[in-house]
Amino acid sequence: MTDNEPVGYAKPPVATRFLKGRSGNPRGRPKNRRREVPYDAALGQMVTIREDGHERRVTAAEAFLLQLTQKGLAGDSAAARWSLEAIEAARASLTEEHEKVQVIITLVASGADCILDTLGLATLKYADDPLRSRWEINPWAVEAALSRMGTRGLTEAEQREVWRNTRLPHKVAWPEWWIERG
Repeated sequence: MTDNEPVGYAKPPVATRFLKGRSGNPRGRPKNRRREVPYDAALGQMVTIREDGHERRVTAAEAFLLQLTQKGLAGDSAAARWSLEAIEAARASLTEEHEKVQVIITLVASGADCILDTLGLATLKYADDPLRSRWEINPWAVEAALSRMGTRGLTEAEQREVWRNTRLPHKVAWPEWWIERG
């Protein structure tokens, strides 16, 4: 290469070209840059939760653990395992110098039961008797569901099932194609 070579597009000056065997980024990428998740910032935020109709403010971490524990107590085995692991990790991190912390877990309604009751779609009948306990669909919800079906209709067995699980079936405005009446 000589200094007389042309300089222009795709032909940088010889003095500024990359040298063979030498990196264009000699210091390289910084180590561990933006690799850590900002757990403290995300889980330290305050959120509002509602328990038994009362609102209170807790950290996002506490709300997350409460939700996880609640799901575990409701029968979700994976959530139960994770919440137990979190409790064990918290216990292990505590030293003898720290005072003991009392954890109070309050169950908050969740799942389909909570939604059915909250939206007024159904009413729980015989709630105190686990053998007879069942949900009965409110008349307005039955009417809304049937109106979405149009003229498609249901079989007689399906109609009996709907009739049996409807709260106050005599108050429902049944469609013209409906056969079952109790």
